[in-house]
Amino acid sequence: MKLHEYTQYDAVGLAQLVARGEVTATELASAAHEAISAVNPHLNAVVENWPAEDAPDPGSTPLAGVPFLIKDLAVAMKGKRVELGSRLAAGNVAAADSFLMRRFRRAGLVTLGRTASPEFAYSTTTEPVLHGATRNPWDLTRTPGGSSGGSAAAVAAGITPLAHATDAAGSIRVPAASTGLFGLKPTRGRVSMGPDADEVFNGLAVHGALSRTVRDSATLLDLIQGPESGDPYFATPPRRPYAEESTRDPGRLRVGLLTTPWNGRAVEPAVHEATLAAGRLLESLGHRVEPTDMHLGVSWEEFVLANARLWTANLVTWIDGFAEAFARPVDETTVEPEMLASYAWGRRVSGADFVRALEVRNRVARSIGTHFARHDLLLTPTLPELPVPLGTYHHGAEGADGLGWLAHLFHRAPFTAAFNVAGTPAMSVPLASDPATGMPIGLQFAAGYGREDVLFRLAGQLERAAPWAQRTPPVRAGALPSA
Repeated sequence: MKLHEYTQYDAVGLAQLVARGEVTATELASAAHEAISAVNPHLNAVVENWPAEDAPDPGSTPLAGVPFLIKDLAVAMKGKRVELGSRLAAGNVAAADSFLMRRFRRAGLVTLGRTASPEFAYSTTTEPVLHGATRNPWDLTRTPGGSSGGSAAAVAAGITPLAHATDAAGSIRVPAASTGLFGLKPTRGRVSMGPDADEVFNGLAVHGALSRTVRDSATLLDLIQGPESGDPYFATPPRRPYAEESTRDPGRLRVGLLTTPWNGRAVEPAVHEATLAAGRLLESLGHRVEPTDMHLGVSWEEFVLANARLWTANLVTWIDGFAEAFARPVDETTVEPEMLASYAWGRRVSGADFVRALEVRNRVARSIGTHFARHDLLLTPTLPELPVPLGTYHHGAEGADGLGWLAHLFHRAPFTAAFNVAGTPAMSVPLASDPATGMPIGLQFAAGYGREDVLFRLAGQLERAAPWAQRTPPVRAGALPSA
C-alpha cells in the first residue's frame, strides 16, 4: 500500500480492507512506520516506535489490524517504557499490560509506538524537557496542544488514523481543536483506569482517543468502554453501540450557547465568529440554540484553587514514587521548574484542604447537572484563541507557585476543565478554520452525565453537514516530497 493511499482511509476503512483481504495488517504497520519516518522528524510526535507485536484475525473486530499509538502516560504495555514525559521516570518499563492495554489488544489494534506528553501530562502544550517540543503539523512554529499533543500531531499528520489520549482538564479536546481533529472526553467511569489506579486526579482524568472521523472514535469507545473488576464505580452502559449512534438522527436538540468563559477572558474574534457560525449551523439543522450562562456553583477563584489542591497533591505521590523507585533526587536535574513549584505547593496541601477541594468538585458537578436538565447540550469554543507559538506558555509564568501555574494553564484553556470536574462527557469538533492563517478552530459540545450517545449523534450529523476530512495540514504523510 502506498503511503498516500494509506492516509486516505480512517481506521474503520483500513480494517475493512484487511477484512476483505485487500491489504494485510503487516502492510498497514509498514505504512505506519514509513509515515513515522516521513513526518516525525518535523513534528517530534512519536517518542518511540517498535515492530508490530500483535497479529489480530482479519475481520475479528471493526478495528482489527489498524496501526495504533499510545500516549506516554496512564496506559501500560508490557515490556515498553512509560516515562510520563519526565526525566524522573526515564527508563520506566511496564511489567504488565494495564486493563486498557488489554482492551486495545482485544480490539484488534496493532500498537506501534508511544506519543509525546508534557511532564506528568500537567500542561495543555506538549513541550517536555525529556523529549523536546512537539510541533503542530498545520504550523511548525505553534503548539499542537496538550497534554495529548503527540497523539494529536501524529493523527493529524497521517501517521495513524487514531491514537490513545487522556483528558484531565481538556487534554483530548485542546489538542483536537489545535490540530483539526475530532476528540471526545468520555464520562467519568466509562473506561477503566486500572489496575494500578482506581481514579487519576480524583476522577478528573479519563481515557479516550483522537481521530479524524467520528466513527473511529465511536467504534473505539464501543470496544474499550465498561468496568473492570475492582473499579470504584462505572457509568451506565450505552443502550446502543456508539458507532450506531453516530449514524442516527439526533432529533431536535436544545443547545445552550456560551461564548464567554467563566474567568471572563476575551475570546479571539475568529474563534467567537466560528462559535456563532456553529450555532447558525445547528439552527439550520433544526436545533434550538439560545444563549445561556451556565454556572459553576463556585467562583472561578474557588474552582482553580480546588483543582490546584487536587492536582498538586496527586503530583506529590507520583514524584515521590518515581524518586524512590529510581533513587533519583527531586530537583532541577530531574523535574521541570513548573513541576518543582507544583510539587512544593502540593506538599503543603493539608487533608482538610483536600476534602474541601472534593466538596468543590461536588458543588460544580451538581450545578452543571442542573443545566443539562434545561438543555441537551452546551456549545462553547474549545479554546479562546488559536494555537499559540511554542514557548508561549512559559512567558508570564516564571516563578509561579503551584497555584499560579495551574491558574496560568486554566487561563489558556478556560472552557474545558469544568466538565472534568463534573465528570460529564464533552467533545471538540473541527468545524472551522481561521480565514487569516488557516489554523483549525474546534467547537466544544458538552452533555449530561452518561450522554455520549447524544454527542455522537450530533457529531455524526455535523460531519455529514459540514465535512472536514478533506482539510489536511501541510505536514502530512504521503504529501511530503520524501513520501
